[in-house]
Parts: sequence; structure tokens; C-alpha cells
Amino acid sequence: MKKGRQGFTLLELLVTISIIGILIGVGSVSFSTAQKRGRDSRRQADMKAMQTSLEQCYALDTKYPASADEGSALTCFGTAVTMNSVPYDPKNTGSYDYTYTVNAAAIKTSYCLCALMETVGSGNANSAGAAGVCALGGTKNYFCVSNQQ
Repeated sequence: MKKGRQGFTLLELLVTISIIGILIGVGSVSFSTAQKRGRDSRRQADMKAMQTSLEQCYALDTKYPASADEGSALTCFGTAVTMNSVPYDPKNTGSYDYTYTVNAAAIKTSYCLCALMETVGSGNANSAGAAGVCALGGTKNYFCVSNQQ
């Protein structure tokens, strides 16, 4: 009777399983990072679209709207609607909501619109700002746009 090798040794199986585990771990981290960057890109695109709509309001009324609530129409003073639905944050968990502030209630001549980024350093501001002023600089965790007028 001829003795031959049948099957794999325990050591060969353990090495193969550990290599597969390492590849899966690296792949899942890369996928998670790509998802974060994709959501950050979406946030920036939303900010730019909202900025355009807000500028249209200013062109119509020489004032910016008092609020820009997610999910509702962006309505200028009067009846002009410049955006049918203000977008929700792509993650939609409550911790990444868009922040819209406008200066003095009666004046409404400047605003700051910000979104918290998931990827640290991918924004252009260090905080969401207040009273219509975007706080630029610092750790850059927020992406903000402000009035162009």
C-alpha cells in the first residue's frame, strides 16, 4: 500500500485562514473610508446647492430666509420657492445635521450654512459659526458656505 498525503495540515489551514482574515480586515477599513468620503462629498454638494437657492432668494427680496429646515421647501419672503426640499444629511443620524444661521432677524443680509464632515480635515471651517458668520480656520471639521452678496 502506498502512503500518500491526503488533505491539509492544521498549520496550512491556520495560515490560509489568517491571510484571508487580514485581507477582509483591510478591505472593510478601505470600504468604510470610501463611504465617509462619499458622504462628505454629498454634504459639500448639498451646501453648494443650498447656497445657490439662498442667493436666488436674495436676488428676489434682498434678504435671506429666516430658516432652512431639512425636508421642507426653501421659501423666500412671499411665495417664491427656490428649492422644493432642503436636503437631509446623508447619514441622517441627527449628529450630522446641516446648520443654518442668519444675522439679525430684521436685517437678514448674511448667513452661514455648515455641515459637520466625517473625515477630519476635509472641511474649510473649525465650527458651525453663529449669527451669520462662518468661523474659518482651525481643525477644519466643518464645510461652510456663506452669502456671496
